[in-house]
Amino acid sequence: MVKSVIGPEIERLIQLLAKLPGLGPRSARRAALHLLNKKEGLMAPLGAAIQEAVAKVGVCSECGNVDSINPCTLCSDPRRDGATMVVVETVADLWALERASATNATYHVLGGTLSPLDGIGPEQLNMAKLVERVAHGGVKELIIAVNATIEGQTTAHYIMEQVSDFPVSVSRLAHGVPVGGELDYLDEGTLSAAMRSRTRIE
Repeated sequence: MVKSVIGPEIERLIQLLAKLPGLGPRSARRAALHLLNKKEGLMAPLGAAIQEAVAKVGVCSECGNVDSINPCTLCSDPRRDGATMVVVETVADLWALERASATNATYHVLGGTLSPLDGIGPEQLNMAKLVERVAHGGVKELIIAVNATIEGQTTAHYIMEQVSDFPVSVSRLAHGVPVGGELDYLDEGTLSAAMRSRTRIE
C-alpha cells in the first residue's frame, strides 16, 4: 500500500477544486499547492469571500440572475428597458451580454435548455416564470438569446409556442453566433453584432 504524502485536509481541498469547470485532478493539485503557498495573501481572503458569498448571494426571484439583493441589481435598475426582455440559458450568458454592453434590456435566465434525453423539461427550467412575466404585460419584444445548438433551437420554439397568445414580438440573435457556439466564449464585438442583427421569428 502506497503511503499518502498529503493530509486529509489537503486531499479534500484538491477534490473540491477538481469539481470546478476546467480543473482536472492535476490542475486542482497545482491550484491547491499555490493556495497553500499563499495562505495569508490569497487563501484566507478567498475563504472569507466564499463564506460571504454563501451567506449573502442568492438567485433573483424575478429573472434568475445571482446577486446579493433580491430583486437583483439589474431588475431594480429603473434605467433598464422593461419593454425588451432577453432570454438566456445561464447567468454566464447574461454576464457575457452585459460585458459587451449589447443591450439595455431586462433579462430572464432559464437555467438551461430543454433536453428530453437528459430528463430536462419545462418544469426543470425557469419557464413558468418567463411566461408569467410576459403575461403580466409591458414586454413588447422577447429576444431569445440561447446557444445555437439543437437543444437551444428546441427551447426557442417552445418559448415561441408558450408566448404566441400574447402581444409580444419574438426575435433571435442572428449574425455572428456560429452554429454550435456558446455565448460565454464569444467576444464582445461578436455579441454586439449579433444583438444588433437579431431577426424576427416567423
